Amino acid sequence: MKKILVILSALAIIAACSHKKEEIKDNGKKAILMVHFGTTHDDTRALTIDAVNAKVKEAFPECDVFEAYTSNIVIKKLKERGIEKQTPMEVLEKLHNEGYKTVRVQPTHIIPGKEYKELLSEVEEMKSLFSDLSVGNPLLYSVKDTRAVIDILGLRHKTDSPSHHILLVGHGTDDPANAMYCQADYMFQAKDYSNFHVATIEGFPSIENAFQVLKNSGAKSVTLVPFMFVAGDHAANDISVEWKEAMENLGLKVDVKMEGLGQVPEIQDLFIQHLN
Repeated sequence: MKKILVILSALAIIAACSHKKEEIKDNGKKAILMVHFGTTHDDTRALTIDAVNAKVKEAFPECDVFEAYTSNIVIKKLKERGIEKQTPMEVLEKLHNEGYKTVRVQPTHIIPGKEYKELLSEVEEMKSLFSDLSVGNPLLYSVKDTRAVIDILGLRHKTDSPSHHILLVGHGTDDPANAMYCQADYMFQAKDYSNFHVATIEGFPSIENAFQVLKNSGAKSVTLVPFMFVAGDHAANDISVEWKEAMENLGLKVDVKMEGLGQVPEIQDLFIQHLN
C-alpha cells in the first residue's frame, strides 16, 4: 500500500509540473527582438534600422517588436544626446520581467562574426528565463543567402559600361567569418557580374587588393557602395573620404553611393525570411 501511495504521489507531481509548463508556453505573449550594431547617424538610422523594424511589425502583427544595439560606443554616444538604446541582455531581461515567454531574436549583422557570436552567447545565458528563445541568422550565413544578396545588388547597381565598376566596401574582421566577403566577391564573378567587386576596411580583400583588381580590369571609373547595414561612420569617413581620395589618386573617376544595405527593400525582406 505504501509503495502504491509513493507511485501516486510521484505521478501527481509530474502531472502538476507538466501542467505548469504548458501554462507558461501558452500565455500568449510573443516578442521579436531586432538586434542592430547601431549608428549615431539619425538619417541612415531612419532609412535602415527604423525601416526594417517597421517592416517586421507589419509582417508579424501577432508579436510585439523591440530593438537592441550591440555597440556600447554607439549606445554611449546616443545617451549623451538624450537618446536611450539598450543592449540585447537588457531588453531580454525586460521582456522576461514583463512576462514574455516566446521571443525571436533577429540580428541585422551582415556576417556571423564576433558580434553575432557574442549575441548567441548572451542569448544562451538567458534561455532558462523563457520557454522559447531563438536567434535568426545574419544576412550572409549560407550559400543561398549570398546568392540572393548578389542577385539583389547586381540588379540594383547594374551598369552597362564595361569600364565602370562597382566596389562594395564591407567592414571586415579577423574572424573566420570574414570569408563570407570573399564568397560574395567570387560569386559576383561566377554570376557574370565581372565589374562588381567586394573589399573590406579591416579584413580581406583590402583596399590594396581592390586597387590591383581595378587596375587589372582596366576600370576608368568606380562607384563605392557600403556593404554594411547602415551608411554610418565608416561610410562617411573611410569610404567617402579615404577610399575615394586614394582611388582618385590612381586616376579613377570616383563617386560614392551612400546607401546602407538596410535601405534596400529586398534586403529587408531577406531578414524577414530569416525570422520565418
